Amino acid sequence: MTLLIIIIVLALIFDYINGFHDAANAIATVVATKVLTPFQAVLWAAFFNFLAYWVFGFGVADTVAKTANTMEINLVVILAGVIAAICWNLLTWWLGIPSSSSHTLIGGFAGAAIAHAIAVHGLSGYVGADGATHHWYDIVSWYKAGKDGGMPSGVLIIIAFIVLAPLLGALASYIISIWLLNASRKSIYPKIFTVALMIATIWFVYSQMIPYEEIVKDGGKPRFASSVFWSVAFEPHNIKWFLVAFIVLTVSAFCLLFSSLNLHQADAALKKMQLLSSAAFSLGHGGNDSQKVMGIIAAAVAVYIHSNPGVHMAPWLDVVLPSDSGEFKMPAWIPLACYSAIAAGTLSGGWKIVKTMGSKITKVTSFEGVAAETAGALTLYFTEHLKIPVSTTHTITGSIIGVGLTKRVSAVRWGVTVSLIWAWVLTIPISAILAGLVYFILSLFVS
Repeated sequence: MTLLIIIIVLALIFDYINGFHDAANAIATVVATKVLTPFQAVLWAAFFNFLAYWVFGFGVADTVAKTANTMEINLVVILAGVIAAICWNLLTWWLGIPSSSSHTLIGGFAGAAIAHAIAVHGLSGYVGADGATHHWYDIVSWYKAGKDGGMPSGVLIIIAFIVLAPLLGALASYIISIWLLNASRKSIYPKIFTVALMIATIWFVYSQMIPYEEIVKDGGKPRFASSVFWSVAFEPHNIKWFLVAFIVLTVSAFCLLFSSLNLHQADAALKKMQLLSSAAFSLGHGGNDSQKVMGIIAAAVAVYIHSNPGVHMAPWLDVVLPSDSGEFKMPAWIPLACYSAIAAGTLSGGWKIVKTMGSKITKVTSFEGVAAETAGALTLYFTEHLKIPVSTTHTITGSIIGVGLTKRVSAVRWGVTVSLIWAWVLTIPISAILAGLVYFILSLFVS
């Protein structure tokens, strides 16, 4: 039990480090454009990091918890993974490199699990509890097909999104930037497009809503038992889609008025919209990254229960993985602690990385800030819906590159960008190797 408590404490410390390491993702553009002072920016971002507690579910946490087969690892594996992730995060923060905290955690978890499999079974095949022959690399969930044609999961999908997340962010921000640029012109066609987009958004979001009957199905408990309307409105799944609609409709409303505003009025409006886009991205950051730590804690509890058959867990540690019952069950204090830790970390700032994100990639104005943060937020919401633990760092960096490309290709400082890409590519393997070394060292002292 002592080792389990240590892992939970270290996981929350990692969550705190994640907050100040990734604070730049949400605040760099609002600081660079002087919409908020640095202190106001971190306070703003931290508030919405914590507010994500009421918005997001446990989809990403479930994916992270299943990175490795919890039936074949021990607590030392998870401890080694968390320690390695903390070390790499602190190093990249010190060097001012906006690497992915998410991939650090995944790489550390997977690397320690592989080291454990090699230590226990060697490099040759072995017969598992299911009677089938397994190998050391089978301990990691590399690829798992999605249910009913849904999105597949596994470490290979996470690795694929090292490329896909920044590309999606760049594509989305490029499209939003072109949309805004055309909306500034006195032409009827951008307005027709905007109205059509508003109608399509309302229809799409309405189609994604979970009705009250579905909420209470199979004994489900709505948040407001006395009100059908508020129960539907505050269902976490529905809140997320309401936010998507609010973001798109707000930008659309601005686009309808953009051509009638003078330069000063447009800049003032864009700076106010930056507050909205930054808040939206901070919500996505909190919801996406906090869940990864929840997944690690859930995996640690599952491993502890498996290692101690018949143990009776206290209610405050009564975690159930979906593979056990089909439902992810987690005591309320765990998500509350995770969201609090990342918010506290964001409050601590991360000024070295803010400088890289806010000015070194490309020059950022309020116009670019709105486009980049809006694109980043929407990308995070959709990937969270698909239960994919993407990197918020990669997403917002890609979004900033996307808005830079609307000016000209040379507006992006590609030398800085290439250095960032190398950090992204190396994060998972270096974290995995580091975690493997930490695992072998810990195994000498911890049984």
